[in-house]
Amino acid sequence: MTKWNFNTQAIHNEQEPDAQTGAVSQPIVPAVAYSFDTAEDAVAVVNGEAEGVYYGRYGNPTSRKLELKVASLEGSEDALAVSSGMAAISIGLMNFLSQGDHVVVTKDVYGGTHKFLSTIAPRYGIEYDYVDCTDASEVEKAIQPNTRAVYIESPSNPSLTLIDIEAVAKVAKSHNIPLIVDNTFMTPYLQRPLELGADVVVHSATKYLNGHGDVVAGIVCANEDVIANMRKNVMGDLGQHISAWDAFLILRGIKTLGIRVKQHCRNALKIAEFLEKHPVVEKVNYPGLASHPQHDLAVRQMDDMGGIVSFEIKGGVEAGKKFISSLDIAMISFSLGDPETLVQHPASMTHASIPEEELHKFGISTGLIRLSAGLEDVQDIINDLDQALSNVGEKVQM
Repeated sequence: MTKWNFNTQAIHNEQEPDAQTGAVSQPIVPAVAYSFDTAEDAVAVVNGEAEGVYYGRYGNPTSRKLELKVASLEGSEDALAVSSGMAAISIGLMNFLSQGDHVVVTKDVYGGTHKFLSTIAPRYGIEYDYVDCTDASEVEKAIQPNTRAVYIESPSNPSLTLIDIEAVAKVAKSHNIPLIVDNTFMTPYLQRPLELGADVVVHSATKYLNGHGDVVAGIVCANEDVIANMRKNVMGDLGQHISAWDAFLILRGIKTLGIRVKQHCRNALKIAEFLEKHPVVEKVNYPGLASHPQHDLAVRQMDDMGGIVSFEIKGGVEAGKKFISSLDIAMISFSLGDPETLVQHPASMTHASIPEEELHKFGISTGLIRLSAGLEDVQDIINDLDQALSNVGEKVQM
């Protein structure tokens, strides 16, 4: 069989017309309970000896379609659909960590992950160290006898620092330690960490996978035995399952994933080029710019450069607040990956759990702005940014 290209896979992989009705759209099955012909059949499903669902807390037929779809796109044996991106991250970590264990974490990490590690993990005796994972030798140095996982994201949120996934994977494998990669920013359309040696991939499906700002969900991709353990002993026990309706919406969103992300990337590049030339902007972070210190790695590791741009405005925090408050099209929001252009101030919003005096350790300045390029006409976005920057420029000059 000829291997399909991504957009064809996104539409057709693991989905076919309903056997009974012929419906092209995926049926929504919200049932909690499922019946079996015999006690033996029920036991086989509960024990994982036969395919099937036995209780809604462990999944449903609609979420199962989503899991198989994302697994096929990421190139994993299986996947787990859960209730949020943080559910995916916490499950990914908790599956490998127990009391007394240690995890190496990239220092450029999402604020929600930082909060989980700083407030919840220590309560259960889990240790962690933030490391500059852009240097694989630093990862090597940070590994301890009780290290049970390495956790990274690339590009990072919000500074867009890249990590050489293949290099870090080699270090992790030499110690027989799983490498977990947050691939939310890239999606399998732009980057497939498992092909680079990662063991587990996590997504906030809230973002690009769904792509319409109307779902909170997460995905974990890994080998069958890893996913089976996560489903039975972590997700199910903690009640982090996804609803059938949310799974349906993400399945719908994935059908246009490639088309949407391609446009997000195009818009983001033009926005980054505009910002880099603007006199009020001090610094622009975008892997697609030749000025990005890891541009060569981006070209090698990613199929395109993503839809997120971060930048610093002259004038610090107050100038940043004035800027985002002056925007007309772009909306102030905590999320990303939606059709709308969204902006936020990481230091006071998504990364507020990090003390201000420690922000620099995570590559975040108090004046940093994160922009998620939407699907609007890019010239309209640029015009909006220009008028808002003009307001800031007047204040900076005064």
